[in-house]
Amino acid sequence: MLAGLEEEISLMTGSLRALLAGLIDYAGLFPPASLEMPAAVRNYAAYRAGPHAWALGRFVVPAPRLDEVDAAFPCSVIGMAARVVDSCELKVERASDAPALPPGVVAYYELPIAEDPAPLAGTGARAKVRTGGLTPDAFPPSDLLARFIARCARARVPFKATAGLHHPLRGLHRCTYEADSPEALMHGFVNVFLAAALLWHGGSERDAVATLEEQQPGAFLFAGGSVEWHGQRWTAAALRAAREEFAISFGSCSFEEPMEDLQQLGWL
Repeated sequence: MLAGLEEEISLMTGSLRALLAGLIDYAGLFPPASLEMPAAVRNYAAYRAGPHAWALGRFVVPAPRLDEVDAAFPCSVIGMAARVVDSCELKVERASDAPALPPGVVAYYELPIAEDPAPLAGTGARAKVRTGGLTPDAFPPSDLLARFIARCARARVPFKATAGLHHPLRGLHRCTYEADSPEALMHGFVNVFLAAALLWHGGSERDAVATLEEQQPGAFLFAGGSVEWHGQRWTAAALRAAREEFAISFGSCSFEEPMEDLQQLGWL
């Protein structure tokens, strides 16, 4: 009986891990956390050695401060760095404006959410989309976010997300950690990356919007080596393929908050 329970737990966590492995790029230097570099570096080192290191991605750092970071950290650099890096993030107004970078550098170009990422196709470049911010109006509506991800999927352009994805599921939360912060209906990172997996594997924008807007934990069933929701079902292998080839990661100024929320849901 115990062996059967252990197998069930393993299958459940298998599909969840396929969705979340290496998902969270730690951006503790950025708002709303806005930590000093020593604290952010200590945190990242602790997360790398902690029980949830499997969900941790890169350390996000502005290019001028790269030399302050432990050289052993895998970093994603905001801007152009003086030293050699393998991942950077740049902001452009149009995908056609994206500059070519040296071979071996993976570049994410942050685009306005209404911009078509298709010009990045075939260049090796990737897209980046902003999913929130410090005020309620910074959170894009679900239809615009679904359209952006769908355009990336059709063009076979991998993407990452940034801002506002502190919680697994869509819900109403404060925009910052200040007591007087306004609340906003925030996107959930489980919603976003399941919607991305759906679109990568040929699903419709309408179903992606429904996925983005689901707020009930019980609507998502991680079991049997797969996840089911709204009549959709994807295996751990399909989730892993979508993550590795398409929906790469998201930046978050907190790593602990997403993990704690997943534990409270009973998913970890």
